[in-house]
Amino acid sequence: MIEIAVKYLERVTGAKPWTGNADRVCRGVVIDSREVSQDSIFVAFPGERVDGNDFAASAIEAGAACVVLTREPARDLIKAADRHECAVFTCEDSTQFLLDLAQGYRARMRCTVIGVTGSIGKTTTKDTLAALLSTRYRVHVTSGNHNNLIGMPLTILSAPRDTEIMILEMGMDGFGQIERLSRCAQPTYSVITKIGTSHIGLLGSRENIARAKAEILAGMPPSSENFEGHHSALVLNGEDDFTPFIIENFAKPAGIEVILCGMTDDDDVSARDVELEQDGCPSFTISFEDGAQFRTHVSIPGAQSVVNVLFAAALAHRLGVAQYVIDEQFAKLEITGRRTEVRISACGARIIDDSYNAAPESMAAALDLLAKLPATGSRIAVLGEMGELGCEGERLHALTGAYAAAKKLDLLVCVGGENAGHMAAAARLMGMPEDRVRVLPTTDAAIARLSHAIASDDLVLVKGSRFVGLDRFVEEVC
Repeated sequence: MIEIAVKYLERVTGAKPWTGNADRVCRGVVIDSREVSQDSIFVAFPGERVDGNDFAASAIEAGAACVVLTREPARDLIKAADRHECAVFTCEDSTQFLLDLAQGYRARMRCTVIGVTGSIGKTTTKDTLAALLSTRYRVHVTSGNHNNLIGMPLTILSAPRDTEIMILEMGMDGFGQIERLSRCAQPTYSVITKIGTSHIGLLGSRENIARAKAEILAGMPPSSENFEGHHSALVLNGEDDFTPFIIENFAKPAGIEVILCGMTDDDDVSARDVELEQDGCPSFTISFEDGAQFRTHVSIPGAQSVVNVLFAAALAHRLGVAQYVIDEQFAKLEITGRRTEVRISACGARIIDDSYNAAPESMAAALDLLAKLPATGSRIAVLGEMGELGCEGERLHALTGAYAAAKKLDLLVCVGGENAGHMAAAARLMGMPEDRVRVLPTTDAAIARLSHAIASDDLVLVKGSRFVGLDRFVEEVC
């Protein structure tokens, strides 16, 4: 984790000092006063319901070496800080303070940073990268969903000083956010997994989503520069329809090399002869840009996982991970929970738990898996509403319902409000019988109606955006 003397904080972040021992060394950064340990930096974030500034005294008492506020400190707080030899700083923007501090620490570490963004597939790509690269390097990686303007700098600041490769997931919900993350992280390599429809309600079009994701190049050095031992590169999906747009408008002007991953001869790293096995996990032949190739198997269900592991394999191969190691790691991948995880329910039915989140593209991929896995009983899809689709919500939910109908399911259960109704209506319009389509208003209603109706030989897909809470349904039936 970061270790920095108080006297350097003003120089690195521009924060204003009020008091403190200039030579005291701070270790680690927290934004929750309950997590303060000896010598921590506590950064206060003002909020609508809770104001972190109000907990500065508690942080001082808990042993913080420095507290950073967004308002002028009271005289009593200064006195308390002096008693405990705790520094007090103020800043205009706590988020920018974290970003500046993390950028300074990242520059001192001089490790290789890999940034990962995209509409879907970020976590699978990130987790696969970590599995492959940790066989050769000391790796630090984003945990959970710490991929925003607060979580990502905290990830950097918690990295051990001897980290060799840092893998950072970068999310956004508007323009400018990924640019700020990239300028902080200064990635050597970046991956844009896919330009989908997530956040289309916020950004208005897929082109705008592509522009926002392409901001990840903002902090990357040109590929002509040898940056910390490597030439930088951007990894893209060769079959994504916005890949040419990103290359021509962003990668080429920035002088960034592009590595294409996909299923065709035009891709630098490709997968061929993809076959889904009985457990839904894919096998395929992987080919690299230098001509190396081998047959491999991935322990993640669904064909949609193939391109995501290709992104990771492309960078691992370039960074010197042996082919046999890539093959071994593919066979034992474990991805962050509730993403296409096949579980066994209490009654014996197989549950495809993909309840972590949802977008139209990932809904389609999950329905493909539901249709392809062997099942002697009923195939059932429990689909929750999808968020952040804006004015496109009705159309995209209807397309999802129509796609579900095309899979010839035995039962489609749509969970939620108006958009759940749009899914169900489209499924009926496409010929799905009325008695095989249900609309339930909440997860609790789904639990009440379905938890005891699932048979031991059924195959059930559970997927929806997080706000629907379908993870509770999975826990109830499992």
